[in-house]
Amino acid sequence: MSPNGHHETRLDALRRLPRPVFGQAGSLPNIALGYRHQHPWGQLSHAGEGVLRVRTAEGLYLVPPQHAVWIAARVPHQVSCDADTRIRSLYIEPDALPWPAGQCRVIAVDNLLGELIQTFAGLPVEYDREGADGRLVQVLLDRLACAREAPLLLPLPHDRQLRRICDRLQTAPDDERSLADWARHLGLAEKTLSRRFVRETGLTFRLWRQRVRLLSALPALRRGERVTDIALACGYASLSAFSAAFGEHFGQPPGKFLRQRP
Repeated sequence: MSPNGHHETRLDALRRLPRPVFGQAGSLPNIALGYRHQHPWGQLSHAGEGVLRVRTAEGLYLVPPQHAVWIAARVPHQVSCDADTRIRSLYIEPDALPWPAGQCRVIAVDNLLGELIQTFAGLPVEYDREGADGRLVQVLLDRLACAREAPLLLPLPHDRQLRRICDRLQTAPDDERSLADWARHLGLAEKTLSRRFVRETGLTFRLWRQRVRLLSALPALRRGERVTDIALACGYASLSAFSAAFGEHFGQPPGKFLRQRP
């Protein structure tokens, strides 16, 4: 029996969700499933603590505390995270939210949305759609639909030569080699490499490298490391340059970004 007095319903035993939203606290695998898998319904995973990483064919989504990732129905994905990451997952019928089919996203979770996600976990699996529980679920869906999308996708190319560059920069974001340096290393014209980068990732090399540097900083910020040390490790020459780039990308300074708590 679950804490709310109802028999637990295992996700892997379901052919369809018993209600448009399913997220029973006692029976969900609220752990990172590191192997490639997919679901016939959408999955919303909330990172209450720690940094969650979700890899799809589109790229790598980084989900810091007080954010959630929406993994669209039937999108193959892998999940990884630090050992102390706290995850709460909800499974939602694809047509319950107005988001485009097949598209994933990271959203900011404000105080109210965070409380709604936590409260829903205590509802019966077959909650009364017409009663108070059903109204709470509708508020939850409404808040999800209007949540602010966060720029936390690192698009990854399929081109093998570009992947060599991107893999290197993910491992060593302080690598200072320019696009011209990489073009010479690969025996390509700089313009050719530049066009490939935009075609494969939707970003210029400069913007992609900036994004990988900023996203690489999130786990270290969460661990409470010195911001100056993080800036240098991510390839910035000074704390002020890092803070300016971080604020422009995320809308707030690095010290505040991961300090927020509901």
